[in-house]
Amino acid sequence: MVTPTARAAATETGGVRDADDDPQGDGRRRFEELLASESRVEPTDWMPAAYRKTLIRQISQHAHSEIIGMQPEGNWITRAPSLKRKAILMAKVQDEAGHGLYLYSAAQTLGIDREEMFDQLITGRAKYSSIFNYTTPTWADMGSIGWLVDGAAICNQVPLCRASYGPYGRAMVRICKEESFHQRQGFEILLALMNGTEEQRAMAQESVNRWYAPALMMFGPPDADSPNSQQSMAWNIKRFSNDELRQRFVDMLVPQAEILGVTLPDPAIRWNEERGHYDFGDLDWTEFSEVLAGRGPANAVRVSRRRTAHENGAWVREAARAYADKQATASAASRASAAPEKIAS
Repeated sequence: MVTPTARAAATETGGVRDADDDPQGDGRRRFEELLASESRVEPTDWMPAAYRKTLIRQISQHAHSEIIGMQPEGNWITRAPSLKRKAILMAKVQDEAGHGLYLYSAAQTLGIDREEMFDQLITGRAKYSSIFNYTTPTWADMGSIGWLVDGAAICNQVPLCRASYGPYGRAMVRICKEESFHQRQGFEILLALMNGTEEQRAMAQESVNRWYAPALMMFGPPDADSPNSQQSMAWNIKRFSNDELRQRFVDMLVPQAEILGVTLPDPAIRWNEERGHYDFGDLDWTEFSEVLAGRGPANAVRVSRRRTAHENGAWVREAARAYADKQATASAASRASAAPEKIAS
């Protein structure tokens, strides 16, 4: 019997079962048993082609979002108001790079090449979270991104720690721990501003006004307009619907906004005793569609900068490949020279 631990360890080999390699239907039965028992599907397990395709799309888009998401905040590293703030912001941006690498590695276990994912991103064929196509004109935006954007990410991503695909779920455990730090540092930035001068308080409120609605849109369109959600939930990739997660987020935000002293820019927010949740107003989904289609405030800039960075880093990748080839050749030669000695002894 192959234990779950052994199957998980096989992830390191990158073994991928062909989704069509199941003539007797045993693979599908095993796959359905894993889902029914809340167990992990590992790269060496049989899986439906549609399941694999959905995971590649979701995980690669998540990875792209982490990498593109470095830009709005990286823009403020050289302009942070103190060395302490600069050090914290640098650590956060570095975390985002690491998250992208975790996720690209998880996607690779599904059989897609990392270079192919990079190419999809820099040619505009792949999507990433629309939130990162908004600009960051003030320091308060570093607070709003941490509190609102990373707060929404935590609501969305904590359930993904239980995603049915093993490499994805395990990557999310580490990512969510670091995202908690990101959310707290954003909250602390806004708290400091709201306890500052009148100008600082106004800057914080103006920033929250801009980021509130885009943050709520991060959960995706309403359930009725989300074509992939139901199947992803049936496969235990997603655990909650877009609207359920959005409601959780609003319920979390309201008391935190009261502590900060900021006003959430939605006059419809009020406690609904019957539902046990906060009611909130409708969102402008036309804006969401426009940004998703590439017509947001910073879409072109984000992809262009990523493309330039990728091109400028070509020499590093070439040097790394050359070094790896050299090491492999030396290792093979060492093994070959040691073989006769072993036989002689």
